[in-house]
Amino acid sequence: MKLLRVGTAGAERPALLDESGTLRDLSGLVTDIDGALLADDAALARVRAAAAAGELPVIEAEGLRTGPPLARIGKIVCIGLNYHDHAVETGAAIPSEPILFMKAPDTVVGPEDTVLVPRGSEKTDWEVELAVVIGRTARCLDSAGEALGHVAGYTVAHDVSERAFQIERGGQWDKGKNCETFNPLGPWLVTSDEVPDPQSLPLKLWVNGELKQNGSTADQIFPVGEVVRYLSHFMTLYPGDVINTGTPAGVAMGQPEPKPYLRAGDVVELEIEGLGRQRQELKQA
Repeated sequence: MKLLRVGTAGAERPALLDESGTLRDLSGLVTDIDGALLADDAALARVRAAAAAGELPVIEAEGLRTGPPLARIGKIVCIGLNYHDHAVETGAAIPSEPILFMKAPDTVVGPEDTVLVPRGSEKTDWEVELAVVIGRTARCLDSAGEALGHVAGYTVAHDVSERAFQIERGGQWDKGKNCETFNPLGPWLVTSDEVPDPQSLPLKLWVNGELKQNGSTADQIFPVGEVVRYLSHFMTLYPGDVINTGTPAGVAMGQPEPKPYLRAGDVVELEIEGLGRQRQELKQA
């Protein structure tokens, strides 16, 4: 299933994109798309049955905003340097264990919402990422295979980063990762049954129409199942938690001088095959 939330910010309603590309209203069946729904097998079964029976009302999609596909996110855990080619382009050693940092849930905006260039920023960068959404509570999992059974689905994340804040200002990476609007998410939450192999997904990103990133999750150093297993030994993962799993090569930081960092007026587009496409215009905060 392709689950999404549509409407004005803060007043989105749950919806489903059916196999014909028609937008269907879920508000008569569920209150929202969140961790509680993803953990409720019976509720998800009712949604599937209603969709298969053609019982869901049509929503007129023209002019309707798409919000983040997940409400009430618990936490966003991010994996740094998780692609071989990205580690190489930044001159970093291949990590022996996943590198972790966090993003606050309030960085999340819709897939076509405006991204703000922070005040004082000189090095705002782009990163297309596969985001994993947890559907079952995960603690100290034994294997990557078991871990995949705790995944509800997948979506597209734009891990916007301010490199000077992240790297040159001391301390943790978090200060360059948590600026307002720095985690556009969506458009859809695609349930895991429709993504049989999360390690074979092409990812692309364009800036002002120029292709910058063109990679595949096959290049991940730590695959999705291993990332979930690993994290479950350091923190409990709950339904509605999100994991940004890293970005392939092609970020501004890895390019020759003068590095083409983002500026107000730039347009970023990104997509992951089967998971949808995003588009953001940047504005000065």
